[in-house]
Amino acid sequence: MYYPPNGYPNQYPYYNHMSMYHYGGNTNQWHSFEPVLVNQNQFGSYQAMNTNNGLAIRDYGRSPFVININEATKRNNTYRTALWTGNHLQTTLMSLNPGEDIGLEMHPDVDQFLRIEQGQGVTEMGKSRNQLDFRRTVQDDSAIFIPAGTWHNLTNTGNIPLRLYSIYAPPNHPFGTIHRTKAETMHAKKGNSHPNGSPKIDGKTPDEWIRYTEFLVNEGLEDVKRGINATHILQEFILMGILVGKGYAPEKAYELVEEWERTGESKLLQQSKNM
Repeated sequence: MYYPPNGYPNQYPYYNHMSMYHYGGNTNQWHSFEPVLVNQNQFGSYQAMNTNNGLAIRDYGRSPFVININEATKRNNTYRTALWTGNHLQTTLMSLNPGEDIGLEMHPDVDQFLRIEQGQGVTEMGKSRNQLDFRRTVQDDSAIFIPAGTWHNLTNTGNIPLRLYSIYAPPNHPFGTIHRTKAETMHAKKGNSHPNGSPKIDGKTPDEWIRYTEFLVNEGLEDVKRGINATHILQEFILMGILVGKGYAPEKAYELVEEWERTGESKLLQQSKNM
């Protein structure tokens, strides 16, 4: 039984097929928090079990959040679930089955911290994938620090799941990432290329991103017709593009930037509009 002390009310577990309207949150709105009981049903997916608008484990990033990380980590049964994704760091929960490893990898621009909460294993690190000369046995309460540019791996050598949480700085996975198994992770990595060779970014090819942000292009053209000056239009729509990159739907990004101008939260936007 697990009761995280806070979370958003009236939202549901995050799954990849859900609308991006659920991504992120307005950092200017501090929500009240309610307890949640999380359990795993017979189909292996997470669901809220209490009747008071409870929430499953998912990504609560970019909003104030407190949780018993030890309990959350031990109750996570997925290979990887993002718990909090901010602008500068990210926390994910991980569970490795006996004999399973994370997989040899290297993050060029990301420092990483791992904390073991259950089980035992072996971590290896080195300057190249063929020279893993740093090897240590790890267990409950072990902390592992991985500098950017270091090849590394972690293997479960015990007979129970190895449960840990990982902190990336800056974030290394898309907001709301849920990989129930390692195989699902590998499939997602293979899916980062389009059959015709076009690269995918967060699951979309360049042309798919153009179609996805068409709403913003049309709104920008309307501003041109209304005679709004170019500096203001560029400021607004570059900001909107940044928000879309952070996980906001185009419509939500537009609404938020317009609110910044309307309320005076962004004085620079108000000034450029009156130029």
